[in-house]
Amino acid sequence: MATVPRGKLIIVSGPSGAGKTSVLRRVFAETSVPLVASVSATTRPPRAGEVDGVDYRFLTPEEFDRRRRQDEFIECFEVFGSGYWYGTLESEVTPGLDAGEWVVLEIDVQGAMAVLERFPDALSFFIRTSSLDQLEQRLRGRGTESEEALKRRIDEARNELEFADRYRYQVINDDLDHAVREIRETLERLEKETQQDAR
Repeated sequence: MATVPRGKLIIVSGPSGAGKTSVLRRVFAETSVPLVASVSATTRPPRAGEVDGVDYRFLTPEEFDRRRRQDEFIECFEVFGSGYWYGTLESEVTPGLDAGEWVVLEIDVQGAMAVLERFPDALSFFIRTSSLDQLEQRLRGRGTESEEALKRRIDEARNELEFADRYRYQVINDDLDHAVREIRETLERLEKETQQDAR
């Protein structure tokens, strides 16, 4: 019986407002690659409408700490200023890879750098706008944040952009259709190469 080629780990990062979630939703819906989303764990309480195991795995601080000390996370960090921990459990990643699935982590730059240390062959995508001005316009267009919060997001974006060159692929999301197509075509090309190598 033919063995299933091991799946790939896909890391997706980008500044808040760059449209990561919109791009990924479309990629998941439109690609033939067997993508599965890894669900991050957090100690923050659920927001209205969020479902445990779908949006996040909501853990108590004690449970999170216990699992962290048992080395069950492939990356985890306390988010500065919030007091909450976020992380990726190994149990969300390894079983999927072993089953031939392509496991997608939508995580911040700090988490991505930690994962790349452990999985240097992961496929990493950095989704961004063509400029910080464009990003600021998009964030302002949401109309959901105070001026202070907006400035903080722009400062965070500036810091994150310094890591963009550490990713294998950078995708400019000024046009959603184009960004989706670029990622989808890249993944489908890589899947074809993986299948050929496995023969």
